Formats: sequence, C-alpha cells, structure tokens
Amino acid sequence: MNNRYDFIYLFDATDANPNGDPDAGNLPRVDTESSQGLITDVCLKRKVRNFIEVLKKDTPNYDIYVKEKGVLMRAHEKAYEAIKSESKAEEGKRKGSGDDVERARAWMCQNFYDVRTFGAVMSLATNCGQVRGPIQLSFSRSVDPIVISEHAITRMAVATEREATAQQGDNRTMGRKFTVPYGLYRCHGFVNPFLAAQTGFTGEGEDSDLELFFTALENAFQFDQSAARPAGSMAPRGLLVFKHDSALGKAPSHSLFDRLQIESFDDTPAEDGKPARKFADYASRIKFDGQPLDEFVKDGGKQNEKGQWEKPLGNGITLIRRI
Repeated sequence: MNNRYDFIYLFDATDANPNGDPDAGNLPRVDTESSQGLITDVCLKRKVRNFIEVLKKDTPNYDIYVKEKGVLMRAHEKAYEAIKSESKAEEGKRKGSGDDVERARAWMCQNFYDVRTFGAVMSLATNCGQVRGPIQLSFSRSVDPIVISEHAITRMAVATEREATAQQGDNRTMGRKFTVPYGLYRCHGFVNPFLAAQTGFTGEGEDSDLELFFTALENAFQFDQSAARPAGSMAPRGLLVFKHDSALGKAPSHSLFDRLQIESFDDTPAEDGKPARKFADYASRIKFDGQPLDEFVKDGGKQNEKGQWEKPLGNGITLIRRI
C-alpha cells in the first residue's frame, strides 16, 4: 500500500437511537456542554464488522475476531493449533514465546479482517500479541445540538405468574425508549500505510481490504435495523476520501478536514425558525472551500468508472467523493 488516505464520513439519524449509553439508561450519547450528539468509534466499527461478516461469510481470511457473543480465546487456540508445528511452547504452560507470539500474531492478521484493519489487543493467557490497525476512526459528532425524545411504551404481557397475579390479569409492562428526532453526524478517519504493511492490509484493487472497508461504510446501516434503528432511520450521506500520492502524505489531516464546512442551524437559524428534520435541510449548507460541495467536485473533476467524482486538489492530493 503506497498511499495515505484521510476521509470524512457523514450520516444521519431520524427518529432513532444511534448509539445508546448503557451507563445512562441507554440514552443517546451527548456532549454535556454543547448538547451535540456523539457516537463512539467502536459503534461504527461494529457496523463494519457485521457487514463484512454477512458479505464474506465462510470466505478464508475474512473471519471476524470481535464477533457478537464471541469467545476471543477460541480464535487464539486456533492460531496456536495452526502454528503448532513451529511452536516451542510446552504443554500445560502459558503459550507464547517471542517467536510463537509473532507467528500467532501474523496468523491472526492473515485470517481475521478486523484484526488487520482495526488492530487488537490479544495478549491473553494464550498470547497472540498486539496489533495496531491501519484504520482508525474518531468519535462522530452531530453538526447541531440534538434533542433527546423520551417515549413511554407498553408491552401487553408480563414476565412471571407473580406479576400476572399482582395485576389481576391486566398483564401490562411499561417501559421507555429514547430517540433523536434528527441529527447529522460527522466522523473523521485515516488510513496509515505503514501499519498496513505490518498487518497485511491491502489497499489497491477492487478486491482490496481498503475497498471493502469503504463499501462497508456505504452499507453500514443496511443490515443493522432494529427497534431502536428502524429501516431507513439511519443513512450514509457523504463519504469524502482524500488520497495522497505518497505514503507520508502531502498535508496534515486536520487541514483537509477543515476544508469541508457545514453551516449549523445553531449558528444560522432557518428563515422559518424550524430545526433540521431531514438531510435536505443541510444540503445547501455543506461547502468545500466555501463552495457548495456538488459544485466544487464537478468544477474541474471527473467521474471514474464507478460514477464517483474525483478532483485533484493540488500538491499530490485527490478528493474522491464516493457518496
């Protein structure tokens, strides 16, 4: 992999709970000072993992290490079983001499997509070492402060006979759920080609790990529907990729991210005074270098074979608009 990449990912939530906090009664996460919504990096990584698991099920080298309800040590045991002909570990003792750990680490990178992509701490009793992944994501933050709506819900059943007796057959259970009426979230990410070389993460071609990752972001919410996130309630709205023509890159990440500005309703209210409730409300407020995004990418840009717009930004950086 010879190129550095930075990217901006935009997505929204409508009448959904995009990332509940279990330590706060599953309330949507929020910055307590600014009231902007927050979504953790691991939340988006979970979406990517789930998509890869659906798309690449039973495909060699695309297994998922951090699976839902998974047992991590089982994967470690598989690694040592695979390298046992070369291992010097003694039976009954803690596995993992220096050479063994390195072999196990390499095996994990080769066989588990999320290990070679995001990295993992695998220094358990059966030690497979630690991996720094080439792709990392920031927390996602909403453009504007969010409102958290609380809803009372009723289940027309109870769990136990004791509850049924206490309610004299009424058999109702009350509960709560929380939603965000609308929020447009922004996430930043980067791809480190030097770490990619260490983990075996590939970055060129249609079948590369990088292409698969971007495809997963484009479909992140397609197979993630639930009562908290009904179908269509969360959607990707923009994926802008900055491709550098070298591994070191030609500009700091923050300077590229700053070129995309989204005018908030908090700073500039709508003429009718209403809050944003759909992505179209933000469409004219998204600008790159002060120019509407659509106009910017089409002015001097061209479409590739996939219909994505590519535009040279100068200094060896190309902007690719995938969404």
